[in-house]
Amino acid sequence: MKPALFIALLLVFTLTVGKSMSLCIPVEYVIHVEKRECAYCLAINTTICEGFCMTWDSNGKKLLPRSALSQEVCTYKDIVYRTVLIPGCQHHAASYYSYPIAVSCKCGKCNTDYSDCVQEASSAGYCAIPQKRRSP
Repeated sequence: MKPALFIALLLVFTLTVGKSMSLCIPVEYVIHVEKRECAYCLAINTTICEGFCMTWDSNGKKLLPRSALSQEVCTYKDIVYRTVLIPGCQHHAASYYSYPIAVSCKCGKCNTDYSDCVQEASSAGYCAIPQKRRSP
């Protein structure tokens, strides 16, 4: 077998196996919601997209347009929203909170219309006031 053909077949195999090895799935996540006007913090069990997506980094970055350089991330394919009532809110406060539930996920470009595309997690993983738990 000629070396060029072997390298081409190896590249096709690597890309095919790499895409199938991507692991991007909905996982359980707890959102903590609190407002100053409400007596309780609400801990909501939901699902978010999390996982590994195969990607590659081009050596010819200066030759390619910027749009060709974005890497794939694990992001939402299908989402549903639920709305809950935060207990103990004062009458003038907006006591309803809507949150997303990941139904399915995909590897693709991060869409800032409905995704948080930052690389660092927020530090608000707790409640500062008494907690009420809510499941989807």
